[in-house]
Amino acid sequence: MEKFYLGFDAGTQSVKVTVYNEKMECVASTSAPTTLTYPHPGWVDMDVDEYLALTVNGIAECGRQMREKGLDPKQIQSIMGDGIICGIAGVDEEGNAITPYINYLDSRTQEDELLINSWDLDIWGKETGNPEAKCMFPALFARWLLKNNEDFKARGAKFIHNAPYVLAHLAGLKAKDMFIDWGAMSGWGMGYKVEEKCWSPEQLKLLGIDESMMPKIVKPWDIIGHLTEEMAEKTGLAAGTPICGGAGDTMQSMLGSGNMGAGQAVDVAGTCSMFCVSTKGIIPELSEKGAGLIFNSGTLPDTYFYWGYIRTGGLALRWFKDSVCGQEKDGDYFDVLNDAAKDIPAGSDGVLFLPYLTGGTNDVKEATGCFLNMTLDTDQATLWHAVLEAIGYDYMEITDLYRGAGVDMSRITITEGGSRSGIWNQMKSDMLGSEVITLKNAGGAVVTDCIVGAYALGHITDMKAALTESLEIKKLYYTNAENHDFYAKQYALQKKLVKQDMKEAFHTLKALH
Repeated sequence: MEKFYLGFDAGTQSVKVTVYNEKMECVASTSAPTTLTYPHPGWVDMDVDEYLALTVNGIAECGRQMREKGLDPKQIQSIMGDGIICGIAGVDEEGNAITPYINYLDSRTQEDELLINSWDLDIWGKETGNPEAKCMFPALFARWLLKNNEDFKARGAKFIHNAPYVLAHLAGLKAKDMFIDWGAMSGWGMGYKVEEKCWSPEQLKLLGIDESMMPKIVKPWDIIGHLTEEMAEKTGLAAGTPICGGAGDTMQSMLGSGNMGAGQAVDVAGTCSMFCVSTKGIIPELSEKGAGLIFNSGTLPDTYFYWGYIRTGGLALRWFKDSVCGQEKDGDYFDVLNDAAKDIPAGSDGVLFLPYLTGGTNDVKEATGCFLNMTLDTDQATLWHAVLEAIGYDYMEITDLYRGAGVDMSRITITEGGSRSGIWNQMKSDMLGSEVITLKNAGGAVVTDCIVGAYALGHITDMKAALTESLEIKKLYYTNAENHDFYAKQYALQKKLVKQDMKEAFHTLKALH
């Protein structure tokens, strides 16, 4: 009988579930949107039980698609998933969620970020590679839940990420058996030793987090349990199907784009646009206070990477399509916008968009989302072009940091949903001065999950070779030298405007809320 492997990606905007065969060819796939709520300005709540329900429904739908093709979903050999690295919920002793799921889009912990950084401690950078607290770190969300969530204070048992929550419930695990893989562990930002792959008692004590509330650390390919009879009935899969430890979405996207060693750059163009470079370990220049970069452990042993981010990068695109254009139900409207904007010149006729829809970052903490410099000639296509350029300007700042530390930025691989935008890919090549490639398998995380699932069972013995075989370049974009020179001048003006001229305006705009 033919063997199959199931992977899911529990992302910010959707849950994707996919089944691949032994040749790593997709035989079934489905996607469903998630729900984000905004209870207070700067707050973003989600629900890990929604993630569980969407995954279970997605598995059942993939099984239905397989049966239509004459394939047997009970021949799925393993279940593996990835999820958001900067996001947690709290669970009770039974392993059920008793708090909202808070992720990187949320900024409720800004005051706590300032407090922790005022301690001016070196232990964070020494043990994690992250010298400063960020309000998006799960370590700060945990502190907030311990102080402010009455249910968790009364009966909280563990903190858990979204993909491990789904995997644990498929396996019927309770809180005492909750887990996290070593890559997603580093998504906490603080509280662990990145090279030793363990929690740091000293850091956790400083943070006021009891180590008993932290999940155990596993390898992504560890088998943490097996599909329960109840979940087998709901999904249509065979009871007892092995379930893997899971992984972080960014880590899987890196692997899925061929980034398996030091010196490679990847743009994970998802909801949170993340610009990553892989390294052999901590680079002091990139781990300096004020650099604004995050350092993480990869999925594979002894792999590490830095990333800069625009928290609302991809989400800003969705916001424009859904809220400004009123096309919430039309996923193909991105193509309409891209087609309309293809003739807009570099610089968007002077129109600027500032993509800080959930608050600022680093040295522009009070920044807000704005369109600037519009005229009566400004139309939807121009505004869309400006939204795309806005992410590129923030990428230019990150690229300067990498190049200053000697990182080779001559070629960048773009993966995830944003890679489907040809106009955006070309724009990034022009703005960053780098050759850009996209892959035929743009959503690299789920196929990577399936490869890890096969490796967990010994069906694949060389994971790197299997990952390399799944790669095929789709398109190559070369830098337009004239546009690159133009963007360099525009970037200098944009940087001055945002970081100097607009500071007082941002303060006033915040007061208007």
